[in-house]
Amino acid sequence: MLAGDGGELEQGARRLGQVFLRLIGGANDPASAAAVKHALLGHPVLVVVAASDVHKPLVLLGRLQVEPGARVHHATVGAAATDELDRVVGATRWVTERDLPDLPYIDAVVKETLRLHPVGPLLVPHHAREDTVVAGYDVPAGARVLVNVWAIARDPASWPDAPGAFRPERFLGSGGGAGVDACGTHFELLPFGAGRRMCPAYGLAMKLVAAGVANLVHGFAWRLPEGVAPEDVSMEEHFGLSTRRKVPLVAVAEPRLPAHLYAGVE
Repeated sequence: MLAGDGGELEQGARRLGQVFLRLIGGANDPASAAAVKHALLGHPVLVVVAASDVHKPLVLLGRLQVEPGARVHHATVGAAATDELDRVVGATRWVTERDLPDLPYIDAVVKETLRLHPVGPLLVPHHAREDTVVAGYDVPAGARVLVNVWAIARDPASWPDAPGAFRPERFLGSGGGAGVDACGTHFELLPFGAGRRMCPAYGLAMKLVAAGVANLVHGFAWRLPEGVAPEDVSMEEHFGLSTRRKVPLVAVAEPRLPAHLYAGVE
């Protein structure tokens, strides 16, 4: 549904490849060239695979928060997201990557989804290089350290305004989370980690999730199947490499844009 973005992505991939080739060609010896090639050329694959793995479950979780079932409980969230898309994008096309900077409410929905449903409940294990003290706890050198981002994102000390509630507005205006990003700068929201070991795919994942949620909300009106009540929608999750819904979501999608826009969508 990212109409019109194919050329830009292809050009970006070519530029990235050219940088890698220059680095490999500038190595002083075959061994260095091989090391650079192994280190650099492996990362695009990891980035694409990681971002794709993050993208699919989070799009579903984000969509659910503003659409069927949850929409009954968060009617203002769904209305605000739809109104922003109608105002910025209009009813004549799909959302593209260029629109994302002009969609602050969609960005807030993605951040709130990442806060309540982090990619994984724990970051990858870390290793303490020396004895230290963290929040009054002794951490000896050699200890394996696991960061519980699920608990951090629901900590009332960092999120005093109903930390368990889905409120994208907390990231806007005068909200308590205004200015907080999900890119490792603010430790109260660390879905991708922080520092040199943070997920290399965070930038791609954020764009994929935002564009996916935006197009699903913009292009379709969603409702639950006949006979299914909002309270029947399970929000339970299965934790693995990434967060996934434990119970598949079944919903009915009804197009809300002109029919010709769906002709090339599969």
